[in-house]
Amino acid sequence: MNVIDMEGVSQRYGHTTVLHQLNLSLGEGEVLGLFGHNGAGKTTSMKLVLGLLQASEGLVRVFGRLPSDPQVRRLLGYLPENVTFYPQMSGLETLHHFARLKGAAPAQVDVLLEEVGLANAAHRRVKTYSKGMRQRLGLAQALLGEPRLLLLDEPTVGLDPIATQDLYRLLDRLRRQGTSIILCSHVLPGVEAHINRAAILTQGRLLALGSLRSLREEAGLATLIRANGLKHAGPLQRSWNNAGHVTQRWGVEGLEVAALNGNKLDLLRELLNEHEPADVEIDPPSLEDIYRYYMGRAGATPSGETV
Repeated sequence: MNVIDMEGVSQRYGHTTVLHQLNLSLGEGEVLGLFGHNGAGKTTSMKLVLGLLQASEGLVRVFGRLPSDPQVRRLLGYLPENVTFYPQMSGLETLHHFARLKGAAPAQVDVLLEEVGLANAAHRRVKTYSKGMRQRLGLAQALLGEPRLLLLDEPTVGLDPIATQDLYRLLDRLRRQGTSIILCSHVLPGVEAHINRAAILTQGRLLALGSLRSLREEAGLATLIRANGLKHAGPLQRSWNNAGHVTQRWGVEGLEVAALNGNKLDLLRELLNEHEPADVEIDPPSLEDIYRYYMGRAGATPSGETV
């Protein structure tokens, strides 16, 4: 059984349709990256899973039940994009408050404050917290009760690079323990190593869904191979019609090749055997490249505006 099943889901506000026939699923222990411009339908999709909205059309099931089922809600953790807390309460008091609301064990509070790096600020009032600290407190709140499904809307907002790395390490550990996660983010670099699949939305429609490998193959995006310190700088011998092409050559010892249609290994073998480079760099299409490709194919800019 999937943790989430959304079948033919549309969402309308009056005469405006913000989701169009969305089909989406999430397996146990899977991390799904949900990407798109502002207004693409990401937050609406999450609110449907949380039971905060009822679909205008289609089926939404979470753990095989309606999202509004109290048993389902006890299994969820949610970090909204903009977290707000009572400013006069301390971080410790805030988490104890939410632990009571969730029915979570009070002993979790100190553990989570340590885990998100707020142990030393636990007794400070939230109004003295920076945006990054409030974001960490929001993450700790979402983790109360050891949820089996975690929904994170822009979780790295306000976090410095070290805190961002700590967050992703935490998510990796939760995934290994079987927690299912939906991660919404506009900050694409750094995300791709931590998701199993990506879903790309624009204007309420699903443009692409799959692993990064399958999306790269579907898009036909090239992997760049850079070879430095070539002992033999002559031309490559193989045919490039369906394999790749030289995109740039510099000096007599450097070469950049774009490998197409899954021919990366063949091109690497030829470079290594025929040219004996001192160093080789491999640069596959990034998540940002994939995102730009599908947005462009849909006739939209990365911001979601049609062109």
